[in-house]
Amino acid sequence: MTRVRIKLNSTDITMLNKICESVKEIAKKSGIVISGPVPLPTKKIKVTTRKSPCGDGTATFDRFEMRIHKRLIDIPANEKILHHIMRMQIPKSVNIKIEMKD
Repeated sequence: MTRVRIKLNSTDITMLNKICESVKEIAKKSGIVISGPVPLPTKKIKVTTRKSPCGDGTATFDRFEMRIHKRLIDIPANEKILHHIMRMQIPKSVNIKIEMKD
């Protein structure tokens, strides 16, 4: 049976969870069983810079971190559900990738 895999990632976890809940709600209304959302490991990007504007001077540093949260949802391939998912309003902070799996 053909399945659809939806991969979501974002730096804003609240928006990511809202999108996951809306996909679950669409599937629940149509009576289809989904697997997920499965939380994948969070990617942490760390950048360390010197506080001094010229680069020399004090040996103090700023540490910045960006976290990229990921979710994975598998649903059976159903044209109706895919149509509803593709028409959802997805914010710019959330990236979505939909692919067909066998």
